[in-house]
Amino acid sequence: MLQPGGPDARAIAMIWNVMAWGSALILIGMLALGAAACRRTPRPGERSRAGVFLLGGGLAFPGVVLLALLIYGLRTGDARIAFPDEQGAWRVDVHARQWQWEVRYPDAPHPGWTTQNEIIAPAGRPLHISVTSHDVIHSLWIPQLGGKIDAIPGRINVIRLMADEPGRYRGVCAEFCGVGHSRMPILLHAHDPATFAKLTQEVGHE
Repeated sequence: MLQPGGPDARAIAMIWNVMAWGSALILIGMLALGAAACRRTPRPGERSRAGVFLLGGGLAFPGVVLLALLIYGLRTGDARIAFPDEQGAWRVDVHARQWQWEVRYPDAPHPGWTTQNEIIAPAGRPLHISVTSHDVIHSLWIPQLGGKIDAIPGRINVIRLMADEPGRYRGVCAEFCGVGHSRMPILLHAHDPATFAKLTQEVGHE
């Protein structure tokens, strides 16, 4: 989670960093203003500027900050949306059940190719992952690659992920789904293009 391995995870980390450091700067500014107000002694007959602080600090400043965060968050969210017809995307169907993940690959040479508790994917290529459930609500989460997506019975939710580099990215079910919840890990194994092409062809000829 603290070491993003894909664009979706980096976007989430960037939003977190912007909000965390922005909040820290605002806190420091408010503490500085509070300290200055405690040390200051008004002069006789001096006009109060409380209205300026109330309007500026209470309305204008929070409004600008929240609007900027809203725009930034919406743009980042739009960039994370999965599109079924996205060129070059590798489609993956994930079916959750107590307590395992069944993964299917509509784009594989062999249509019936399935894996259990493991997603086989190409590195550097967007993944269009459709998620559903056969029983209760589960939640697919691969922290290094992106956010969570719920697996809901009777409904298909979609998430867009991508692994920048070949490797193994561990995931979990992030929604308590019963006594076997802790025994429901999932692994996304990203391969380099040559290895991935060879792997899919081999499976297609089995």
